[in-house]
Amino acid sequence: YTLETIRRRLQEQTFLNKGLTMILRDERKPETPATGVPSSDGVESDGTVVEAAPTADTDEEPDAEGYVAKPKEYVFHYPNGLEDFVAHLNKSKDPIHRKIVGYTGEGPGHQVEVAMQWNSGYSESVYTFANTINTHEGGTHEEGFRHALTATVNRYARDKKLIKEKDPALSGDDIREGLAAIVSVKISEPQFEGQTKTKLGNTEVKSFVQRVSNEWLADWFERNPNEAKTIVNKAVSSAQARLAARRARELVRRKSAGDIGGLPGKLSDCRSRDPESCELYIVEGDSAGGSAKAGRDSMHQAILPIRGKIINVEKARIDRVLKNTEVQSIITAMGTGIHDDFDLSKLRYHK
Repeated sequence: YTLETIRRRLQEQTFLNKGLTMILRDERKPETPATGVPSSDGVESDGTVVEAAPTADTDEEPDAEGYVAKPKEYVFHYPNGLEDFVAHLNKSKDPIHRKIVGYTGEGPGHQVEVAMQWNSGYSESVYTFANTINTHEGGTHEEGFRHALTATVNRYARDKKLIKEKDPALSGDDIREGLAAIVSVKISEPQFEGQTKTKLGNTEVKSFVQRVSNEWLADWFERNPNEAKTIVNKAVSSAQARLAARRARELVRRKSAGDIGGLPGKLSDCRSRDPESCELYIVEGDSAGGSAKAGRDSMHQAILPIRGKIINVEKARIDRVLKNTEVQSIITAMGTGIHDDFDLSKLRYHK
C-alpha cells in the first residue's frame, strides 16, 4: 500500500469513529517517498485536526550515508465524526444551508448514523459504510436512505405548497443534486455481495434505515423550515433544468447536418464524405471564418464559425449548455448525436 492509501484509510476510520485519534508516522528516507502525498494542511479551523503535519527535527545521529531522519506525522481526530466528514467533503464547495443534518438510530442488531448537507453544485457525493467498511457498490442501507429522502422531501414540498399538486413528484436525482452525505451502519451479521464484497445485502437493513430516516428527516424539515425550503427549491430548480435539458436534447436531435445552415454558426463543409480524411476547424467570428475558408483545402477541411466566447460547458448546467446556439451548431456538425442517441460511428470528422 502507498502512504496515501493508508493515510486515507486512517482518516476514514477516525471520521467513522467519533473522538478516535489515529497517528500515522512516516520515517522513510526521502529517496523512497510515497507518490501523491499531499502537503501539510496544518491545523484546521477548529484547532482539533492536524493532517500531514511534519514533526520537528529529531536529534538522531546521521547514518552511514549522512542522512538524518525527519519523519512526518499525520494526526487524525474528528470530535464530531460524520458531521466533520461531511464538512470535509464540502470544504471547497458552497453549502446552501448552514446546519449539517445528522441523526442516529438503533434496532435489534442494527445501528445507523447519517450526516448530510447540500451544496450549490450539481453532483452528489453519497458514501456508505457497513461496519466501517466502505461499501463502494452501495447496498440495502443506501437504498433505504435514498427512498426515505425522496419520499420525505416530496411529502414536505406538497404539504407546504412548495410544489403544486399537478406538478410531477421530484425525482431522487433532483433531490440529491449537490448532496454530500455519509450513511454508516453497524450490523451484527453483515452480508456482503458482489465480486469485491463491497455491497451490503442484508434485506432487513433497508427497512430499518428507511424507517429511521423517515422519522428523523421529517422532524428535521419541520424544525428547520428555512433550510428545508432552500433544499426543496434547489430540487425544484434541478427538476426544471432536467426538463429543459430534455427539450433541448430533443431540439438538437431534430436538427441534422443538412439544416445547419439555418443556425447562426454556418458550416462551410468539405466535399469529401470520408470521415477519416475530413477535418473540422472551429473559428471565432465570420471574419476569421472567411479567411479560413479562403485558405482551406475544400476537399478535406470544413470551417465552422461561432460567435463570441463560447459558454463554459464545465461549469454551466446542461440545460443552458444545450440551449446555446454555438453548442447546438457544433453538436449538429459533428453528427454523433448526444446523450442516449450518441453514436460515435456517425462522426463526420475524425480530426
